[in-house]
Amino acid sequence: MTWIIFFCECKVRTRAIDILDYQHPAVTVDIVLFTIMQEDLKVLLVQRNTEPFMGYWSLPGGFVQMDESLETAALHKLKEKTNVDDVYLEQLYTFGEIERDPRARVITITYYALVNSEKFTLHPSEAVSDVRWHSMYQQPALAFDHQRIIELALQRLRNKLGYTTLGLQLLPEKFTLPELCRVYEIILNRQIDKRNFRKKVAFLDILEDTQETTQEFSKKPAKLYRFKQNENLEIQLGSKNVFDPKIPRSLTGQ
Repeated sequence: MTWIIFFCECKVRTRAIDILDYQHPAVTVDIVLFTIMQEDLKVLLVQRNTEPFMGYWSLPGGFVQMDESLETAALHKLKEKTNVDDVYLEQLYTFGEIERDPRARVITITYYALVNSEKFTLHPSEAVSDVRWHSMYQQPALAFDHQRIIELALQRLRNKLGYTTLGLQLLPEKFTLPELCRVYEIILNRQIDKRNFRKKVAFLDILEDTQETTQEFSKKPAKLYRFKQNENLEIQLGSKNVFDPKIPRSLTGQ
């Protein structure tokens, strides 16, 4: 028996992938800033003075330049449009729905933070008509998908209250336990068992007694505490939610 073997020489053409062969979406950053004012949780919004959505309120943000990192761009846009700076931002989520911006394909990377509004003086730039703190529960119509972004940021904020010391960023250097408890109640939009809250704060061991008192909020002197500076801002306690916020499904907490 004779075997005939055929050999086929196959040549595979290869070339480096040219990134210019692909269309590029624009990249933006949007920032959700929360604060507490007048016993209410508020979010910082700017009023647009250009299309699309001229006259609508939106989150401060803008396009990322080629020589900027994402975080640098976020801090830059926040300062440029609101005069707010020196803020620790945490990345929230990437939103990339195809038609989220009527101008073009735009992907936005979002950030959020909880800040003490008394540390900043708001000042709108020429890029926006106005900048204001708005109640989380009484917002105007928002541009783009910014309502969805704010809702996700609020959910993340409420979740983090359970296992971090995030709420302390809203307090002065010295504060009372009732003040701290009130911060959590406003953000969670529900009442907290005061006695249980005190026990859990004591368990965390993140506060130190200043040996000072105040009667500013009640006739009875209240102890003043401060945050232990040598502690990490985030107190990781596994999967246990120390403050047990029981996040409500709706924004109103009902």
